[in-house]
Amino acid sequence: MYHMVKPHTSGKFRGLRVSPDMFEKQISYLANNGWHFFTMSELIIQKDNLPNKSVAITFDDGYEDNYTNAFGILKKYNAKATIYLVVDRFDREWSSKRKAKNSSGELKNEPKLTNEQIKQMLQSNLIEIGSHTLTHDNLPTLDTESKKQEIQESKKAIEDEFGIECNSFCYPFGLYDNQDIQLVQQSGYSSATTTKAGISDITKANLFELDRITVSGKDNFLAFVLKLRHGKRGVRK
Repeated sequence: MYHMVKPHTSGKFRGLRVSPDMFEKQISYLANNGWHFFTMSELIIQKDNLPNKSVAITFDDGYEDNYTNAFGILKKYNAKATIYLVVDRFDREWSSKRKAKNSSGELKNEPKLTNEQIKQMLQSNLIEIGSHTLTHDNLPTLDTESKKQEIQESKKAIEDEFGIECNSFCYPFGLYDNQDIQLVQQSGYSSATTTKAGISDITKANLFELDRITVSGKDNFLAFVLKLRHGKRGVRK
């Protein structure tokens, strides 16, 4: 699970920014150590016949650096990725939807992917676009109709804009309830990811509550390697 690939800043959300050099080091490590890259949709379709070292690179939100900084690296190593896109992502402060004190405007001011940039990435056949809702709202706080709009209308908007099937979903902030899971299933998605740190065995896991390995901008390279093995940076005995 990535968010941004860009140099660190002094802002509050340093962990969301993995430097381009570190990102390439991580992708190079995967490519040179026998890992097989899949989009989330491919991972689900082939879940019963996957190589032992199978990985899906995911990006949340839809930041422009996914195109300007990450995409070239992905192409260099022929690495696939899924971008969970917020449809209405421009000039929107969603971090306060989780905690009011987070309303600094920092994420609002981060440049977001344009539709043209997304179309260029889709042409590579390396990138899948999944839904991260219409507005990155806090789903458990919404009424049923608002939940449906966020989950269902985002799928339709992505499919209409890009002429693709939108099969993958990601819960904003990793926050969801049982009704959200049901609505995602009923809306025609094939999977949904959380922010729970761990490694999911998708032959056994609930495909609508998949764990991910959180890659933080605060991680050194050893931490990345340890997370690949255990899902988390540290392992309790």
